Amino acid sequence: QVQLVESGGGLVQAGGSLRLSCAASGPTFSSYAMGWFRQAPGKEREFVAASSWSGSTRYADSVKGRFTVSRDNAKKVVYLQMNSLKPEDTAVYYCGARRSLPIMTTEYDYWGQGTQVTVSS
Repeated sequence: QVQLVESGGGLVQAGGSLRLSCAASGPTFSSYAMGWFRQAPGKEREFVAASSWSGSTRYADSVKGRFTVSRDNAKKVVYLQMNSLKPEDTAVYYCGARRSLPIMTTEYDYWGQGTQVTVSS
């Protein structure tokens, strides 16, 4: 089983930045698409950003231009750099791994435990 462990969440003021990290275990990390998702209280889990095995990226319109997803296949880590944070970005953020295309979907195969991001007004 692929295991994913997120870190980097916390409390930040509006306009601030956070970098989330997701460390993966497994023999085929470089072949997986890696995605970031979030779920606010009372809301459905939504797609945020993802990076394919080849390095192509996709972003939700709500975060485009503010968030950047990147990956280090050697370290088996995917990052989500979050800038210009807004209170509406407050949610539990999850990373996921997907074995196939497409990547802009919530139907991923493996999930991390989530990390809380809270953006104060």
